[in-house]
Amino acid sequence: MKDLSKDSPTLLEVGEESVGQRIDNFLLRLAKGVPKSHIYRILRSGEVRVNKGRVAAEYRLRPGDAVRVPPIRIAAAADPSAVPARDFDIVFEDDAMIVLDKPAGVAVHGGSGVSFGVIEQLRRARPEARFLELAHRLDRETSGLLVVAKKRSALTRLHDLFREGGIAKRYLALVKGRWCNPLQHVRLPLHKYLTEEGERRVSVSEDGKQAHSIVRLVARWENFSLVEVELKTGRTHQIRVHLTHLGFPLAGDDKYGDFSINKHLQKAGLKRMFLHAAKLSLPHPLTGVAVALESGLPDDLRRFMARLNANETRTYGEAL
Repeated sequence: MKDLSKDSPTLLEVGEESVGQRIDNFLLRLAKGVPKSHIYRILRSGEVRVNKGRVAAEYRLRPGDAVRVPPIRIAAAADPSAVPARDFDIVFEDDAMIVLDKPAGVAVHGGSGVSFGVIEQLRRARPEARFLELAHRLDRETSGLLVVAKKRSALTRLHDLFREGGIAKRYLALVKGRWCNPLQHVRLPLHKYLTEEGERRVSVSEDGKQAHSIVRLVARWENFSLVEVELKTGRTHQIRVHLTHLGFPLAGDDKYGDFSINKHLQKAGLKRMFLHAAKLSLPHPLTGVAVALESGLPDDLRRFMARLNANETRTYGEAL
């Protein structure tokens, strides 16, 4: 462990990369590894000052703000040289944001037993970049479109758009079973909890938060269905839990899926969960111009689809 400015407060001037950020998030990023409860305690107690005055956790930083931070013990930062640089397939990039095609099996960020993820590798590959932050998340085994902000102002707007439902996200998922409805709205509240082993899980519960998915049938075989799922809310594991609860587990899902079927699917060539973030539509965070992006199925999922077509009779639609 090491001290932040040891025994004396630190005075920081807010630069362009932090303008618009909430003070609590600013401190959490500055003092990675420190419990949130401690950050909120020093805010409530007035130990953190902005321009010599107290501020609430919701205060958004302005250019030139002087932030006084009391001594905080934080974990030593990981050696950046241990993170391998990686170039990802870029679908869209300008001075405000990057939309990349995330491969399956790669976490979006380090933590929970993972040393590094997409964002750390991207920063390593672009040492000249002053600001790179994830605008949202994808599960480790989910492939597809991932948005990274290159400016604080873009990140703030993207967060607002995601929260307000201003970004349309559509995923392709292969499920076990014969999905019949061409279009179906799924409104089932979701509740997060921890297992006895400390793993995060989600279940349908009346006590949970509102969750809304729109499911469209794309293709159907004797025993499987390919569906497109549009997320109207962005709850943890929303697609996986909604579809499993309805009796249509995702192929290859090792948390909520049918484990006996998954074993057979692995032998047939499906080595991971069949879930792909395929489409993204949003107003540009700085200009408001409409941006519509697509990512085709990756090669491993296409190969499995070819085997499915060869071994099962398709009864609806055309496979991708």
